[in-house]
Amino acid sequence: MKFFAKSPALAPLSLRNPIHFLALGFGSGLAKVAPGTFGTLAAVPVVLLMSLLPQAGYVVVTFLACVLGIYICSKTSRDLGVHDHKAIVWDEVAGYMITMFAAPMTWQWLLAGFVLFRFFDIVKPWPIRWLDRNVDGGLGVMADDILAGIFSFVAMQLLILFVI
Repeated sequence: MKFFAKSPALAPLSLRNPIHFLALGFGSGLAKVAPGTFGTLAAVPVVLLMSLLPQAGYVVVTFLACVLGIYICSKTSRDLGVHDHKAIVWDEVAGYMITMFAAPMTWQWLLAGFVLFRFFDIVKPWPIRWLDRNVDGGLGVMADDILAGIFSFVAMQLLILFVI
């Protein structure tokens, strides 16, 4: 059993195309099972590198990841002919970036942020579920994960406030 999906539906994509490479979360979205979870996992080293930036730099990079993500996800969706294909995981990368803003960069907090983000991304409480079902295109792909990231960020900050 191979770890990465080799589906004919993914044939129009190439990891050599920088837009596809990013949309597929550096290839992590090609995992046969739980591509969103693997996409979030691929975001961990990105967040660790971003933690070296001043907070303003972290915010700028995260904002760019979200705004450019709309185009990246839209273009890749069009190339696949499928809205929000499960292999498109750039939205998870951006959502985790939001979650981890101003959080301590220890393995415990990285794990807490990971679990919180996956929880909100999978359960999709209102209004995340509404965005997921009612907003189309690249904005629709990104919007629910951006909001899941915001919910996770708030939960993380509350945890940090009461634990540290």
